[in-house]
Amino acid sequence: MDLSIAGILALDGLTNGAVYALLALATVLVFAVTRVIFIPQGEFVAFGALTLALFQAGKVPGTVWFLLVLAVLATLADLWQGLRHRTPARRLALQAGRTLGWPVLASAVAVWAAPRGFPLGVQALLTLALVAPFGSLIYRLAYESLADASVLVLLIVSVGVHFALVGLGLFFFGAEGFRNPSFWDQRFSLGAVAVSGQALIILAASLALIAGLWLFFERSLTGKALRATAVNRAGARLMGISSGAAGRLAFGMAAFIGALSGLLIGPTTTVFYDSGFLIGLKGFVAAVVAGLASYPLALAGALGVGLLESFGSFWASSFKEVIVFSSVLPVLLWRSLRDPHGDET
Repeated sequence: MDLSIAGILALDGLTNGAVYALLALATVLVFAVTRVIFIPQGEFVAFGALTLALFQAGKVPGTVWFLLVLAVLATLADLWQGLRHRTPARRLALQAGRTLGWPVLASAVAVWAAPRGFPLGVQALLTLALVAPFGSLIYRLAYESLADASVLVLLIVSVGVHFALVGLGLFFFGAEGFRNPSFWDQRFSLGAVAVSGQALIILAASLALIAGLWLFFERSLTGKALRATAVNRAGARLMGISSGAAGRLAFGMAAFIGALSGLLIGPTTTVFYDSGFLIGLKGFVAAVVAGLASYPLALAGALGVGLLESFGSFWASSFKEVIVFSSVLPVLLWRSLRDPHGDET
């Protein structure tokens, strides 16, 4: 290995690490607000990349019908709960309108736009509009009724949701992999290292989103409400902050981040219906490095995972996944020795 190869590997590791950082931040956000270890985070990545690929092929993606089904099921669940609690009909109608409004609108636009071959940027925005609502709908259907359950129960539910989404991904997209076109085909020379425009877009988009999340949590009232829920759920409820609304928002943001990550990583690798699991798991490793609590440590851990994967693939390509996932073991050991487990009260 010389300096030019090391530079290429470092650039590749930082590019992948930027995507893993987004997934790690989403994992930390969801766990902090809802106590859910959200294993299916990577499925949003695959859904985002594959939905855009079908738009590129001029086809209506299956995510359109999946979104409508989830919205209808959430509406039926709300109606059932409303009837049980004798909620006024006008309020039920308004709630149903809020639940169905965006999914129906986004699906109608997607069906109309799919065969018309709009530019890549428009198709990417439409993909985000389709995939991002999955987060809040999945939370409402799978997690909201179990919000006060133990972390172990919520983890088991996450495993079930993961397998369901993988199976639906195979049904909607098939077993064939897709690679999307780059958002920017320009290439630049940085010494002996050639930097692609897509790599710059990935780094810029990741930094912009991380900065946006910081501003959201520091400056906005909604972000402070999420922080309050993460710090003390019971105290947030006493202050009038709905833990259910906080959970829906956290899952919605996680789905948006996952879909955006799929759009960013789609041009750099072939994505299959089940590719999201490994990608999301690497983001989860970075989140574990952060103790599922610290956003800066999650960012640093993600960049470390990306670099470890890149250099590991050079020295031992057959074992790069083993190297990456084994790296979490000393972190867990160190944390167990640093913070001994105490009995829950």
